Amino acid sequence: MRDQPEQQAPPVQRLRIRYAKRGRLRFTSHRDFSRAFERAVFRARVPMAYSSGFNPHPRISYAGASPTGSASEAEYLEIGLAEVVDPAALHARLAEALPDGLDVLEVVESPGGSLADRLEASHWLLDVAAPVETAAAAVTAFLDAESVPVERMTKKGLRQFDCRAAVVALAAAPREGGTRLDLVLRHVEPAVRPDDVLSGLASVGGLVLDGAPLLTRLAQGPLDRATGEVGDPLRVSE
Repeated sequence: MRDQPEQQAPPVQRLRIRYAKRGRLRFTSHRDFSRAFERAVFRARVPMAYSSGFNPHPRISYAGASPTGSASEAEYLEIGLAEVVDPAALHARLAEALPDGLDVLEVVESPGGSLADRLEASHWLLDVAAPVETAAAAVTAFLDAESVPVERMTKKGLRQFDCRAAVVALAAAPREGGTRLDLVLRHVEPAVRPDDVLSGLASVGGLVLDGAPLLTRLAQGPLDRATGEVGDPLRVSE
């Protein structure tokens, strides 16, 4: 009979971390980042708590990871620790251990509850090589449509879904070399990504892009239904 695995003690402290993916490291996949982060906590000698079972692993919970190729200023995870540490000191140790471009921005105590449940929407900037007049006309056509079906290959095969329903706000403004699209996306199932919105703009508005767009997530967190603004998930209202 196989011996039962050793039961690990529960974490004594949980910390939530906001980090950024910048520059060339925006092409880091979620799996690659998780490996890099686990190496960083080892190098920084973070007193991680571990799961129970035959293959214990550090207690790290990732939430709302951005698509590969997207830059982001608002990626989040939560860690469980076996000892109480100072969040500011941990911030400094992780910043030194991670490569430039994967940058820790904030470390705070977890107030409890689910971090993933607080990530209701994302605020994106989409820099595209297209004339602003063309992009603005496509945005108007998109927003006027009741639904905008798009297709994307998923793990379950080719799926069709309405990308219009997830868009809270969308506007076009001129930028050097093209157009900047300001987009607020509600997190829904199946997930609607910025590139899905670009596909929708092409299908209903004829928006044709010259080259690959630069996608940058500025924020993700709770959605204010009245204003359409995306809040800070690390700040819990009283």
